[in-house]
Amino acid sequence: MKLFDTHAHLLDAQFDHDRNEIIPALPEHGVAGFLEACTEAGDIPKITALVMLYDHVFGSAGIHPHSADSANDANLLIVERALKQPKILAVGEIGLDYHYDFSPREVQREAFAAQLDMAIAAKKPVIIHDREAHGDVMSLLSERCGKLTGVLHCYSGSYEDAVRYVDMGYYIAFGGALTFKNATKQRCIAEKLPLERIVIETDCPYMTPEPHRGKRNSPLLIHLTLEMLAKVRNIPLEEAAAATYQNAMNLFGISL
Repeated sequence: MKLFDTHAHLLDAQFDHDRNEIIPALPEHGVAGFLEACTEAGDIPKITALVMLYDHVFGSAGIHPHSADSANDANLLIVERALKQPKILAVGEIGLDYHYDFSPREVQREAFAAQLDMAIAAKKPVIIHDREAHGDVMSLLSERCGKLTGVLHCYSGSYEDAVRYVDMGYYIAFGGALTFKNATKQRCIAEKLPLERIVIETDCPYMTPEPHRGKRNSPLLIHLTLEMLAKVRNIPLEEAAAATYQNAMNLFGISL
């Protein structure tokens, strides 16, 4: 089996002591590759350096809603220029977060819209962060229906919205939360969506799956999310692995 982690943060400080051991070992553990998700314009040089070191590592460029107030012309230009690099595959992690509201909501919406339009111009998929902002995220993506593709990262919306996103050409990503004891809604959605529109992720070092919840997450634990996906869909593990892997290749337009 080959797996692809569509959303990781291995540049996080929690990996400073063993990052250089974990990343090269991933393929021998069945993780053929991962995408290092960007949250700040200032992270882009580090992400660029990381993806150049390893054939199986890719990256994105974008400004997270928590940092939307930093999405000025200079930083948006940094993102735009990064998208010209072949291993920077997507615009993200972008979106809206109305749970923490670290940036004013109108500022978040402006930064999100600007980066969506940037993705259209660059012909790159988007990685969407949506926390308690389902209506506004749906509205901004619907306005650009047919012009964009991408993935709803760490999906927490309704089944009905997920179907709408799939109909618009998006993928739905499930991570460690799928294994949580109270994740009945997410498992129901994962069971019913078309398998060809599902990808898996870790969001490491966060969202650690059971039975390791509370510890640091890493791509080495992504198989636990895959196992839960296979279980809720009542399909062989190999079928779930093959589908989610190919979906990731299709999402990002790559081949490993």
